[in-house]
Amino acid sequence: MNPFLFLLLIIAISCEDNNKIYEVSGTVYSVDVDNQKAMIAHDTIPNLMMPMTMPFFIKNKKDLTKIQVGDSVHFELVWEDIMPYARNFTFLGKGFIPQNDEFFSDEFSEKNIGSIIDDASFLNLDSVSVSLSQTDGEYRFISYVFSRCPMPNLCPAIVLKNAALVNQFPEINFIMISFDYKYDTPKVLDKSYGSSVNSFKNWNAWSSTGFIEDVYRLVRQSGGNFWGIEQEKIGHTLSSVLIGKNREVLGVWKGENWGVKEVSNAITLLTK
Repeated sequence: MNPFLFLLLIIAISCEDNNKIYEVSGTVYSVDVDNQKAMIAHDTIPNLMMPMTMPFFIKNKKDLTKIQVGDSVHFELVWEDIMPYARNFTFLGKGFIPQNDEFFSDEFSEKNIGSIIDDASFLNLDSVSVSLSQTDGEYRFISYVFSRCPMPNLCPAIVLKNAALVNQFPEINFIMISFDYKYDTPKVLDKSYGSSVNSFKNWNAWSSTGFIEDVYRLVRQSGGNFWGIEQEKIGHTLSSVLIGKNREVLGVWKGENWGVKEVSNAITLLTK
């Protein structure tokens, strides 16, 4: 064998041995043979990420022939820096796939993974009108907050988690949107978050003042909800969403208890 080719083979084997391997179980939602991907709703992956529905790249095309929609499977996720991939699929039985009744869906329904988020308009901290479509062509991580949130483990925690992620992913546009359209004007948001977001080119805070329908639709499509703004008795269910370059939903993290490390791992995998 050519000595140079032999050296390359040794390096490739060595690199593969150094890759972390995670054991994964989940249900196959779809199989894309042409792009060598499968959409799988997976359980918690210990030391990596929380349960999610997401696409996995399948390096070996033969593995694609082993799985079908609805299969409950076990497989290995090889965490390769260039492109993490799934391998060694084992059929466990038939899993459960929730049925989406499109007859009852409307513009305020939660979007499924791969579905397109509607465009929405807001105001930036300079009171200039902005819209999601203006950032099309970029990956975006959207979180929802309101400055009057009294609980340090809720909105303030989401802000701190965004700050940690912003440092890790300078190529992703992080957008915090306040759903408190009555109180959180651009001036109020600037006072609350301006010193933080203005330090980064890829971090923005948007006000929903004057855009009630837009913010309600976007929050609901992202898997969250809010109420009681007019009554000054605000309630909400938090949700953060990663959307792709065409506003397609890539990942959703509901609640406020998601960990930075878990979301960071998911973002790395989803934006490869």
